[in-house]
Amino acid sequence: MRKRRNRSAVDITQVPVLTAVIESLDQEGRGVTHVEGKTIFIDGALPQEKVTFRSHHIKSSYEVANVVEVLKQSNQRVTPKCPHFGLCGGCKLQHLDFAAQVAAKQRLLENDLWHIGKVKPENILPPLYGPTWGYRHKARLSVKYVEKKQRVLVGFNEKATRYVADMNSCEVLVPEVSALIEPLQQMILALSIKDKLPQIELAVGEAVNDHPVIVLILRIMDALSEQDEALLKSFADKHTVQIWTQTKGPDTIKPFYPSAEQNLEQSAQLQYSLPEYELTYPFKPNEFTQVNPQINQVMIRRAMQLLAPQAHEKIADFFCGIGNFTLPIARSGAQVLGLEGLANLVERAKESAELNQINNTEFGVADLFKMTPESLTGLGRFDKWLVDPPRDGAFELIKSLDTTNSPQRIVYVSCNPATLARDAGVLVNEKCYALKAAGVINMFPHTAHVESIALFELIG
Repeated sequence: MRKRRNRSAVDITQVPVLTAVIESLDQEGRGVTHVEGKTIFIDGALPQEKVTFRSHHIKSSYEVANVVEVLKQSNQRVTPKCPHFGLCGGCKLQHLDFAAQVAAKQRLLENDLWHIGKVKPENILPPLYGPTWGYRHKARLSVKYVEKKQRVLVGFNEKATRYVADMNSCEVLVPEVSALIEPLQQMILALSIKDKLPQIELAVGEAVNDHPVIVLILRIMDALSEQDEALLKSFADKHTVQIWTQTKGPDTIKPFYPSAEQNLEQSAQLQYSLPEYELTYPFKPNEFTQVNPQINQVMIRRAMQLLAPQAHEKIADFFCGIGNFTLPIARSGAQVLGLEGLANLVERAKESAELNQINNTEFGVADLFKMTPESLTGLGRFDKWLVDPPRDGAFELIKSLDTTNSPQRIVYVSCNPATLARDAGVLVNEKCYALKAAGVINMFPHTAHVESIALFELIG
């Protein structure tokens, strides 16, 4: 059987270098232009710039290209802070002024709301800012042993490839974690399983004794030798980190050093707090929490302002996770139901409610992607909703609304403007809601990721 030829693969040396003026940015932070009616996505180009480019991926309706030379530079172009920018695929917008990054994300949100959902917000909320560097408290780093060079690479993947970037620091990671990249490379090189350790997942919690609690989950594909164990323990002691291991699926994640018995002290646990609401959240390193705890506090404040919970109300928090929004809502005195699809997160939410002495919440496990009008009505009537879904959005939940179960107000927190726009279209055009306000939250500076928040109110 003949193999089908990959028509998108091209011999780069045979592709001409062309010139174009960039019109806008797309959802991935690439410059967008049109040449003879064909859409071209150009990595490294900014709006209003005149560039030369060469395509490396060619389809009938579009092409993907890289900048060859910037002929006319945007006044919003800046020098990237990170020396690995352009190679590492972790950040795509470091060459764009920070305020311009946020403005571009706001435009993208508004464009998606209109072009996908056919809706326009009555008000544009001021964007929410946070730290621009050293903000990332969670990450997944790739690891690669390069036998020919007798080196170990630890970092994010290169842009548009599966190769691990050759890097020794990261400007968006917490500084204490960035400083671990080179020591990790050296330590892993000394392990007997250096070629059987493909990934490190990291989580950072609030500081104890002026040092953040750092947990590294090592994905190991073979057994550790006694010497390996000694090396890991020595590394953990020297750099004040905890090391966990994962041998197969997520259920195999467990503390290695300090051991589970040694790790029971409250001071050694990962946790984050919301001082404004006098709340503390312990969490496990593989459980979902926001990567940017500073902007998380600002986001929750904005959500509470929009939701305006009252003591006499019943409020639902859908996709509640470990109760990030549920417990602040409960501080208002409202009765709150938090629903989440993952049982371990629900258990953590219950523990946090108990820890914070909150007794006006109820949590449950539910597959919200399979919601029906009947199951939604069975939950009872709520005055307000807070919805914080993953990238897939909350389509089935939104479609299940009818006259018997529609709340007066919905605050929707989104990590994907396209699915927010789709769901907003249903709420406004089918379910009798008005989109009162929407705006962006810059949770991931220097990346193309767009976090946003929207307020919907029932008409009539």
